[in-house]
Amino acid sequence: MTVPGCEMSVFEDKVIEPKPYFDSRHFRKRRLEAVVVIQRYWRRWLSWQYCDRLRKARDERLEWERCEEIRKRKEKEARIKKEFERRMKPKTKEDFDLVYAALEKWRVEEISNIEAEMLDEPTRKAALCALLEQETQLIASIGKHKNDADKANRAESIHTLLDKAAAPKRWKAYDGRYTEMDTKYTIRAKELRDIYKSITMKYLTQDERLDVLLTLKHTVKEHDCKLTREIIELIDREADLIMRGVSDTNLEGLRQRIATQFLEYCKNPMFNPEIARYTKVPQDPTTLDTYFCSATNSYLPSTEFSIDCKSKTQGQSRKAIELDNIGRTRRDHSVYRTMLRSIRHNEIKMLDNAKTAFLVQEKDLQYLVDNIWQKMSILSAWEDLSDMEFARWNKREQWSPWNCILVTKDEAIAHLRVDHLAESYGTVFMNKIRHKHTVARIYFSKLPGMSEQLRRRSNKMPGPQELCGKNVLKSR
Repeated sequence: MTVPGCEMSVFEDKVIEPKPYFDSRHFRKRRLEAVVVIQRYWRRWLSWQYCDRLRKARDERLEWERCEEIRKRKEKEARIKKEFERRMKPKTKEDFDLVYAALEKWRVEEISNIEAEMLDEPTRKAALCALLEQETQLIASIGKHKNDADKANRAESIHTLLDKAAAPKRWKAYDGRYTEMDTKYTIRAKELRDIYKSITMKYLTQDERLDVLLTLKHTVKEHDCKLTREIIELIDREADLIMRGVSDTNLEGLRQRIATQFLEYCKNPMFNPEIARYTKVPQDPTTLDTYFCSATNSYLPSTEFSIDCKSKTQGQSRKAIELDNIGRTRRDHSVYRTMLRSIRHNEIKMLDNAKTAFLVQEKDLQYLVDNIWQKMSILSAWEDLSDMEFARWNKREQWSPWNCILVTKDEAIAHLRVDHLAESYGTVFMNKIRHKHTVARIYFSKLPGMSEQLRRRSNKMPGPQELCGKNVLKSR
């Protein structure tokens, strides 16, 4: 503003016009709009986070399903590969049962093919005779493989026995480390083991073989008895034949006799005291319970007979049952054996002093699977027994034929997570399970040792004696 004596510039002046009055109501409205904007952005961030978690959970689930599928496929491939190797190179009794089962399956298929061709009677009989001849050759080949496997298993068991006797004493210290100590008995067992491995070693030179025989002779000279004198005589005979230039092929029988005699020397606790801890002590025959086996026509101890829940007598021995299976039925029971082993392993992990799982035998489990549970999972109707196992129906009680459920391995894991069975399964399914458990209780009530287990559960589930009706004639 210019006044006399003072001039002021108006170049930077601004014109300010009054705006509407901004009271507290407008202020609160503006704050509310700002809060709404902040909340919108905040909720959008929360939704992003929630979607990211869902997306991550979905990816993890898909990855887990993919890994599980790969794992199951690898397990199945490994099982098929192992089964193929067991068929091609059988070693144990279970392997040969699998081979005989495959042979029986092949024979049945060939007979069905012959019957389906609608041949005339002479041609049909000729085809059956040819099939019988081929089956005979296959059985002879299997028997040859079995003899070779028995020899290899016998040699392996001998080496395992000598290694156990020669192993040092071993115990765990307070800091977790193991301490080993050799005693005079273990040192003696180690020397005898090394000598036995040396005399059974092949492709030795003449000087090396003579050194081994000399070492063996000095070892057995420490004791004078009939066995040691026979060994020394055989050693002198072989040394003389070696000096005469006899070939190794002609000396195989003599060397086998020396190895057998020296093995008896190693198994004698008088010469090898440490071996007494791993060899069976022969018991007095008069104190053993022996029974007559009509199939093998021999008297055998009670441990050689298997008793199932319907047995009233001792029946046939295990050897007779094995021969009958090879000759006629040719069934592979490895699936039931593996299932029973899995049941007992799971019961041991529960640490609740389970007993019933150890009373059930392989035949009983086979009846339980085939006749009561119809060889399938009750949840998904899966029929591959190699993928199934028995789980506890009520996980708080011990496993038993009347407290079990046959499901797949994945279904068993999910079933054991269920806390309330009545809420998780329907009424129809529960009644179906109760019916199967009742049938199992009636069948297994005759199994020795089951009566005590049945009495414990008599107040929870009706037993066989409670299923009998009332006598109406007497009541009248």
